[in-house]
Amino acid sequence: MLDLSTLNASTRAEFVALLEGIYEHSPWIAERAWDARPFVSLAALKARLAQVVREASRDEQLGLIRAHPELAGKAAVAGELTPESTSEQSRAGLAHCTPQEFERIRQLNAEYSKRFGWPFILAVLGPRGNGLSRARIIDEMQRRVEHGAEFEFAESLRQIHRIAEMRLNLKFGWSPALGEQVHDWCDRLAAHSESPWREQGQLTVTYLTEAHRACAVDLQAWMRECGFDEVGLDAVGNVVGIYHASRPDAPRLLTGSHYDTVRNAGRFDGRVGIFVPMACVRELSRAGRRLPFGIEVVGFAEEEGQRYSATFLGSGALVGEFDPAWLDLLDADGVSLRQAMRDAGLPGELEAIRALRRDRAGYLGFVEVHIEQGPVLNARDLPLGIVTSINASVRCTGEVVGMASHAGTTPMDARRDAACAVAEMMLLAERAAAAEPDAVATVGQLEVPGGSINVVPGRCRFSLDVRAPSDAARDRVREAVEQGLHALCARRGVRGALRETMREHAAPSDPALQQRWERAVSALGLPLHRMPSGAGHDAMKLHRLLPQAMLFVRGANAGISHNPLESSTADDLHLACLAFAQFLEELAASC
Repeated sequence: MLDLSTLNASTRAEFVALLEGIYEHSPWIAERAWDARPFVSLAALKARLAQVVREASRDEQLGLIRAHPELAGKAAVAGELTPESTSEQSRAGLAHCTPQEFERIRQLNAEYSKRFGWPFILAVLGPRGNGLSRARIIDEMQRRVEHGAEFEFAESLRQIHRIAEMRLNLKFGWSPALGEQVHDWCDRLAAHSESPWREQGQLTVTYLTEAHRACAVDLQAWMRECGFDEVGLDAVGNVVGIYHASRPDAPRLLTGSHYDTVRNAGRFDGRVGIFVPMACVRELSRAGRRLPFGIEVVGFAEEEGQRYSATFLGSGALVGEFDPAWLDLLDADGVSLRQAMRDAGLPGELEAIRALRRDRAGYLGFVEVHIEQGPVLNARDLPLGIVTSINASVRCTGEVVGMASHAGTTPMDARRDAACAVAEMMLLAERAAAAEPDAVATVGQLEVPGGSINVVPGRCRFSLDVRAPSDAARDRVREAVEQGLHALCARRGVRGALRETMREHAAPSDPALQQRWERAVSALGLPLHRMPSGAGHDAMKLHRLLPQAMLFVRGANAGISHNPLESSTADDLHLACLAFAQFLEELAASC
């Protein structure tokens, strides 16, 4: 087995020879990575190799892609693959395709190659490293052949890096055990889903349904197995596990995330933030170690707002922001929130919920680990990111009113087209957001009431979602859009208005906690990348009471989330566990 000390002491030629086969027929990658020695960790080596590819020319990247064989292609049939490719394709069962599967793969390979000009590349051992099924491989081929060329070029390189990562793991005789455990927990918890999504093989877990309650049972059982001293369910359905400190009067570090999901969800959103600290507590318990502070892990019962028209029910209760009116909210079946609580064995009483508010004096702060839910870390080939702030946001609904008229008889210069006005406003919103660093603006809903193919639209309704790292930046974008809307409406002879429906303040990370995350990631030998969170998280609620800071984990499939394709590799999840453990060690040293 290879080790870092041998690699770090090697000459350039020895280094290249030791890493032969990691990147298919491309020794230039190792040659250029040699200058970055010594590598403090295997993760640092992987990051440098990926950086070399990212900094290479387009022709070099294309050559790397074309150096890979087709899946179950002619080279595989002829036995001409490298030993690494032969092993991987065999472990994924591609050597045992049925005639129908083989023919379908052959067709998709040909279609893919014709469209893009390079072979289809997939890390067939998958995000867990135990191999994808042949059906899953065919599904991936069918899905990806529909992508655009630039996206697929980048995705091919990402798959190559994943292949190289697993080859390095094998060469070093190493496995991401903690990440595999987190991945397995995510898979096991996803066994609980609501009907009719369950019957369709989809994941949906909304607040206090049967599937939701089953998740809570599993979480409590796994927390006890991990060695938590106290485990229970609170008055809003949060699962709470406490690992005691070395002394009884010590404060606690609060951490966790949510276990409810959107409809037809992915398996990792929220849940990673419960399982990563659970894995770290398990390691502490197995070692018989206590820290000078307690660790409280909370699986928040609700964050997504899917069953009732209220969000952050779980974390909101901990900061004293549970609205009494929520108890009377009705779901789609007419069941009140209060009744749902009582049906789940919870008190359903405001007094019990108010008692959940945490005392600021008893806590060091709140930290949350979460998959990124976006493409930024993927694009930079980075497994972890440091969150600087959870973005401020504002949501509006709007309407432009013009004049409906005949599409054939109304001259272009006489039209009062409401939809065209909104289209211009959308482009204005795009420009306004682009002018502010890390701001975004989205018009996600459009409606032309009573619209017809042969009628100039007289009305157009729309939504507007603006997010930015600070309240001031958010407000500048919103103001620019509103002022621009009024100006273009006056010029077009129509009238328009915006109505604000929601406003959330930014939640900047606590500088001291953020720096601890940064030092934890640096200790792993990984480059630092600081970034805002465009999505809301439980941390933005806890921010009202405690200092908070977040760590992002790269998501696979270009970071897609709220989607069954949502994924993360066992290797990245393992690094998140190591970073969390390092965070705990440094915090302990300062107490």
